[in-house]
Amino acid sequence: GARQQTNLCNESLMLEKLPACGKSFEEMMKKVDTKKWCNLTEFIMYYDNFTQCTEREANNASCFWPNPLAEGFITGIHKQFFSNCTSEKVHWEDPPDEILITLILIPVMLTCAMITLVVWCSKRSDIL
Repeated sequence: GARQQTNLCNESLMLEKLPACGKSFEEMMKKVDTKKWCNLTEFIMYYDNFTQCTEREANNASCFWPNPLAEGFITGIHKQFFSNCTSEKVHWEDPPDEILITLILIPVMLTCAMITLVVWCSKRSDIL
């Protein structure tokens, strides 16, 4: 039968070509104010070009994308440009005591009122 030829990943070629993608991204990022490096909308096109470049170079070297070596390179770029971009964690606080007590007492009081109403109605069978 027909035999399918498989191309082996040329990792050294890929690793040789990926820095050109990083250099191009670095040049494009110089156009963005460093204070805006954490705002993806400011450089999304540059980042898209960067990822397409890394994918193209990996494919040209007969490597799948992403692969551990390409991911390592991309992680290095992330560390270089986005290491100061931390996600802000929401700090939850309890509401003031007056509001908290109200939020607790309303359902408790409604429950007591409903129980009282049910008991009272059950004892007054002449109403039903």
